[in-house]
Amino acid sequence: MDDDYIPIEAYGVIGNNDRCALVGNNGSVDWCCFPHLESPSVFAAILDADDGGRFAIRPTKEYDTTQTYVDRTNVLETTFETDSGSARVTDFMPVRGDEEHDIATEQNARRDDSEPELDDDAETRSSDNRFQQAIYRTIEGVAGTVDLEVVFEPRFDYARSTTTLEHGETGEVRAAEANEAENHSVNGDVTDDQRPADEQRHQSDEQGHLSLRTDTDLEFAIDDAETVATAPLTVTEDEQCWFHLQYGDPEHTLETDYQQCLEETITYWQTWLESCEEAATDIFTFRDDWHDALVRSTLVLKLLIHDETGSIPAAATTSLPEEIGGELNWDYRYNWIRDAKFTIQALHSVGQSQEAHEYFEWFREIGHESPEDIRPLYGLHGETDLEEEFLEHLSGYRDSQPVRIGNAAADQVQLDMYGTIVQGIYETIRYEDGLSEYDWESVCALANHVCDHWEERGKGIWEFRDLEEHFVHSKLLCWVALDRAIRLGGEYDYDGPFTKWDREREAIREAIEARGYNEEKGSFMQFFGAEDALDATALLIPLYDFLPADDERVQNTIDTILEEAATDDGLVFRFTDSPARPTESGGFVLCSCWLVDALVLSGRIEEATDIFENLLEYASPLGLLSEMIHAEDGTLLGNFPQAFSHIGLLNSAIYLASADDAEQLPPEELAGGAAAPLFTQHGPDAESNDG
Repeated sequence: MDDDYIPIEAYGVIGNNDRCALVGNNGSVDWCCFPHLESPSVFAAILDADDGGRFAIRPTKEYDTTQTYVDRTNVLETTFETDSGSARVTDFMPVRGDEEHDIATEQNARRDDSEPELDDDAETRSSDNRFQQAIYRTIEGVAGTVDLEVVFEPRFDYARSTTTLEHGETGEVRAAEANEAENHSVNGDVTDDQRPADEQRHQSDEQGHLSLRTDTDLEFAIDDAETVATAPLTVTEDEQCWFHLQYGDPEHTLETDYQQCLEETITYWQTWLESCEEAATDIFTFRDDWHDALVRSTLVLKLLIHDETGSIPAAATTSLPEEIGGELNWDYRYNWIRDAKFTIQALHSVGQSQEAHEYFEWFREIGHESPEDIRPLYGLHGETDLEEEFLEHLSGYRDSQPVRIGNAAADQVQLDMYGTIVQGIYETIRYEDGLSEYDWESVCALANHVCDHWEERGKGIWEFRDLEEHFVHSKLLCWVALDRAIRLGGEYDYDGPFTKWDREREAIREAIEARGYNEEKGSFMQFFGAEDALDATALLIPLYDFLPADDERVQNTIDTILEEAATDDGLVFRFTDSPARPTESGGFVLCSCWLVDALVLSGRIEEATDIFENLLEYASPLGLLSEMIHAEDGTLLGNFPQAFSHIGLLNSAIYLASADDAEQLPPEELAGGAAAPLFTQHGPDAESNDG
């Protein structure tokens, strides 16, 4: 059995509403967490090929393999070609539309009358959640005959718990967590009233159980240790075999029409995408050769959205390394506040208005907290206890240690997040019912907090563990918080301490221009007084309307980053020559997108287009992106798939589409009107209020 690690780009992703699984082009499910995306893993072979656990279906002899998605869906197909024939494995996590389904009704009817009553919506939601905590796999013979092996090797709680397998009464294989009572949780200390209704009700009896069923008479052999189940399988042309893996107590396993479930899931994704295309025609049609990449990015973004809360994780995985064999391995299964401004832009621009509204509501509530209590990141259910742990028993992807769960960055001081929240409100209220008094109170609190703290050092957007500085990006976002607060107050005729805000806004501007720009280097730097440390966040200065794109300092910064912090084809490093980390092994996808955006605003459309198209070439065969791309060999690095990368790709397409009406738009035309970036567009009366 070949247990070597496959490249990150050799994985596809499937999922639904709060769950994701990575399926390799070798037919192995190597990453999956249940019941939620941020829950402990049940399969983690991607982090330890020997002991992490997997669910594999693959040929027993040599094969070639290809992966594709069913057209316009997140349903994955892996095709194996052998000397004797070919077979196709189709993988998906089930998802339904809003209509009522017989399966849900049947499951509700099974509920023991002695159980507590739930209202109809909660009951249906509970049933749907149980239904969606599943993976369906079907194997079809395409031509000839193919001999395959099925390997079911779950490992609960990141392989920290003992897993035992046994045969069920109806032929299924059941997996149970032997030491449930000692089970650790990545979710932190969450009280019952913070848990979803279905999780409160079923948490105890659904924890630590998996049931694997098949529609054939296939017999699994369980090894002597009762930890691995295997079965041989031969398929010939037109033969089909189904596997249904269900999380939760076996009594809650739903019998269903598997083919109907597949058809429903395909219909759901295709119908949802059609609604996006109808609402956002321009982004999907202005360049035919970009269409598939933008569709895939849109589907990935939807896949990652937590349907219950509206939150969006940075990625579906933890601890995939920024450098192979290195220590920079982080848990990205949380929602970062700093992502909000870019996420809102992307969601609205691709027609995901409902998702954008729900996401805005999620982070808007966080904005109503006392500023000093706001965290840089949160769990997908709003958890704040994200204590970082090392899983020393896991070897890590290609021996990249440590493997981490939780994220210590949740306790950092990141001054940029206050500007992010105000900017998010500023961006979104045009799609809502205006600025409420409640929101204005939050804006005032955030702006006042910035006035009191902007001169302090912080960790910055890249969350360095051992460097606190006056980061230029942090100061820029402090300026954004005050600038947008002043604009909002003027536009909506609210009272506020505008004189104080204006005074501090100008003080921040003077500090950035005097201490953040290095004349000798010809660039805005990573932090005040830096002599060599460049940072890609300087590309955001024109995007936030701090300086116009044709300002000499902005153009110098773009050129310096192109020369010293980017590869020839436009892979942009987050930073160079930083005292925190002098070098990086790969370009950060989002930073390349920022470069595209800044070039578009500068009227340098041809350069921007070339870099954008180069970036598309680095996507996986399925169109997926991680957070980084290796600068030398082009392989994907870091957690995968990365929401920020796909969001950046969508936003850059929006910038390029805005400039598509002319061959070369001068900066002054791009700075206003229809071609202006979303960040700088607002009401015509959005002027400074000096009252």
